Amino acid sequence: MPTIVTQNLPAGPSSSGLWQILQWIGRPLEFMEACTQRYGDLFTLRLGQLGQIVFCSNPHGIEEILTAEPNKMDAGRNNSILLPLLGNASVILLDGESHQRQRQLLMPPFHGERMRAYGSSITQITEEIASPWQINHPFDVREAMQAISLNVILKTVFGVSNSERYQALQELLPNFLDLTGSPAGASLLFLRGLQKDWGAWSPWGRFLQVRSQLDHLLYQQMDEHRHQSEMGEDILSLMLAATDEAGNPMTDIELRDELVTLLLAGHETTASALTWALYWIHSLPEVREKLIAELATADLNDAKGIQRLPYLNAVCSETLRIYPIAPITSPRTTRMSLSLMGYNLPVGTTVAPCIYLTHRRPELYPNPQDFQPERFLERQFSPYEYLPFGGSNRRCLGMTFALFEMKLVLSTLLTGYQFRLQQSRPLKPVRRGVTLAPPSHFKMILTQRR
Repeated sequence: MPTIVTQNLPAGPSSSGLWQILQWIGRPLEFMEACTQRYGDLFTLRLGQLGQIVFCSNPHGIEEILTAEPNKMDAGRNNSILLPLLGNASVILLDGESHQRQRQLLMPPFHGERMRAYGSSITQITEEIASPWQINHPFDVREAMQAISLNVILKTVFGVSNSERYQALQELLPNFLDLTGSPAGASLLFLRGLQKDWGAWSPWGRFLQVRSQLDHLLYQQMDEHRHQSEMGEDILSLMLAATDEAGNPMTDIELRDELVTLLLAGHETTASALTWALYWIHSLPEVREKLIAELATADLNDAKGIQRLPYLNAVCSETLRIYPIAPITSPRTTRMSLSLMGYNLPVGTTVAPCIYLTHRRPELYPNPQDFQPERFLERQFSPYEYLPFGGSNRRCLGMTFALFEMKLVLSTLLTGYQFRLQQSRPLKPVRRGVTLAPPSHFKMILTQRR
């Protein structure tokens, strides 16, 4: 990101850029909360090599940012820290016409009846992961939810049927994400100086080695799909068949980068959301009882009907409000000067709508630290007040699929099993790559099979 003059920018901490990015990596929520308490709805952070970023948590300001014409801002280049994970052709890293082309190619599989056809697979995978759990034995919730979401991706997105490749991907994909999952590992992405290949024993060398192994398996999968006699129902098959307005399909490199993007955007994010939902549901007996009562009235074989359950939807919405998986939306850099809440931001200013701080505004969400699903039954929030999946032309393509999966997994678990928390102490998010996630020590205990 380019260096810009700060004279027209909102105030922010005066500490060094290195100290600020270390805060951003290690204590992002506390850092943002301290800044908004001191500087208000707009503040400027100097995040080392990421440059200066103006954070905005005011819905009116967010609306100004998200409704600006796309040609006035670039967003893809601000996600360059993800390039080692995703590759140059990922839709997340593209801007302009290239970004629009990729979105159009990727959008159809995530909507309508085609997406709902994956419902039985999601339910079956959930039951397969849960079946070995033993009564009165604790299990790691995040690990279990990661297993569910990973298997959903392998089956519905990658369409893996080869048993050896399925097992290899099952083992390799979590390892690949774990390499940048902890705050220390995330530093490999945020601090480019650490990206030195000193062989397989070094963190970056190990990352490159695992990435190469993953790429080999993905290219094998693409080649196998191309030689199938009939097109499959999985998303990779649809991606291979998709063409742009000029009739051109995606290249192998584009396909690889989008598959890894779908993995990163749909695996750990969904697993984190499911883990938080189970935590809140079982921390609050009244929420659990109300949700189970609603599920008891539903036809569990009707995926479309489950999606429409109002209280289940409210629980999922509140889960994504209180601890959104991404603390900010994709930052945008101005290509023209931008008027933002009284500031005339110069060309080259990077702005980031802040999801976490917006979701914690007490005038929008009274007692914002409390988990209250009823908020989403009592009123509608604008896309600038509630934005767990980002917004505008950068909104997450998999939003509908993620909510679909989340609701089916929760309904399957809550109607088939009964749980309790192993410990009642409050959970706080931890840095997990570029996202925020529940800690790995969170465990629950199966008490009964319904």
